[in-house]
Amino acid sequence: MFAKETYMQRRALLKKNIGSGLLLFLGNDEQGLNYEDNTFRYRQDSSFLYYFGLSAAGLAAIIDVDEDKEIIFGDELSIDYIVWMGTQPTLHEKAAAVGIAETRPYAEITSYLHKAVQCGQAIHYLPPYRAEHKLKLMDWLGLPPAHQEGSIPFIKAVVAQRNHKSEEEIAEIEKACNVTADMHIAAIKMLRPGMHEYEIVAEMNRVAQMNNCDLSFATIATVNGQTLHNHYYGNLVKSGDLFLIDAGAEMPSGYAGDMSSTFPADKTYTPRQRAVYEIQNAMFTESVKALRPGIPYMDVYDLSARVMVEGLKQLGLMKGNAEDAVREGAHALFYPHGLGHMMGLDVHDMENLGEIWVGYNGQPKSTQFGRKSQRLAIPLEPGFVLTVEPGIYFIPELIDLWRGQQKFIDFINYDKVEEYRNFGGIRHEEDYLITETGARHLGKHTPMTPDEVEALRG
Repeated sequence: MFAKETYMQRRALLKKNIGSGLLLFLGNDEQGLNYEDNTFRYRQDSSFLYYFGLSAAGLAAIIDVDEDKEIIFGDELSIDYIVWMGTQPTLHEKAAAVGIAETRPYAEITSYLHKAVQCGQAIHYLPPYRAEHKLKLMDWLGLPPAHQEGSIPFIKAVVAQRNHKSEEEIAEIEKACNVTADMHIAAIKMLRPGMHEYEIVAEMNRVAQMNNCDLSFATIATVNGQTLHNHYYGNLVKSGDLFLIDAGAEMPSGYAGDMSSTFPADKTYTPRQRAVYEIQNAMFTESVKALRPGIPYMDVYDLSARVMVEGLKQLGLMKGNAEDAVREGAHALFYPHGLGHMMGLDVHDMENLGEIWVGYNGQPKSTQFGRKSQRLAIPLEPGFVLTVEPGIYFIPELIDLWRGQQKFIDFINYDKVEEYRNFGGIRHEEDYLITETGARHLGKHTPMTPDEVEALRG
């Protein structure tokens, strides 16, 4: 939690940008894992954290711009709760710590909102992403879930604030990046043939927890790097495998880190692994060089894809003009995801508010395979924190599909691609802050080049 002045300033700017109406914030409730009292790890809604700073279940808040009121709704702890969970500051004390003077029992939010509806007051809410949010909006505002799209002025105002990270936010993100780097470094040092994937996951979890961090998302740690989001950890690691990790730490404040690394099960890369890895390194390096205010991130994505095509041409996997291949979408056989995304209180920052607003400023997204997965396309601005994560993958099912359809035969040498069908995947990802003149790497250095990785593997 930051100083109360931080939250007061954030809410004041939001009220100024919205101008009128009532802003409704839904905090997250506890969720049962397999029965009510055995809950998932609790995580507060990120926009609630951003404006109110309280990581506790059973809260909602209203900023009534017209009445100039800021209210947190919640209930004081019962003696039963205190017996089982211990004492805490009162709700009033918690609210005061973030600059809120007025608190009310949770049940009173219903009458407050009904009165606002009867008076014709505009009620703004953000798009719900949890079942309890949808039920509450249906109960409080009479909105069926199919029509709970959120208020566009509210969404745009929140995005405009949260997109630009303050110095205190950057400091928290960098702490998360440091722990994230330590998680990856520990895994790179530890892996040996004969281990199971879950042993590496356990070590990364240990590093996160010993730094008082949770995970910012479900870890990917796999010998099947060609599967982009692989959360199975039961495979035995064999000599000759490539091991891909995508993992991040989350600070107690909620700010996230997100990094990826790929390294051999053996102490060194095979010649073929090293050759592909060098191409992916070039994609990453050239993308980072291009980071600066004003450049559309979609242009950086295109640059990374062209670098890949030129590299794969040298290996005989692709042919033809690289710019044409990228424009047509042939590159996506090997690079079917985007270059990166915003990062902050969410590892994919504000994804619940919609990529169309966070990454595209309301402009339509491409429908082209691969390119449609680019989450961030807009011109970069100072204060943006984003990931850079190009990758190269050999996905047998996709190779078979495209070859059977004879797709992009002017750009892809399918006979040569067959030689790599069991290669797996490579991704390297790090986190950057856009500055006034370029970009700054966040967090500790992690091994990137083959030589750096192999030195750590020794």
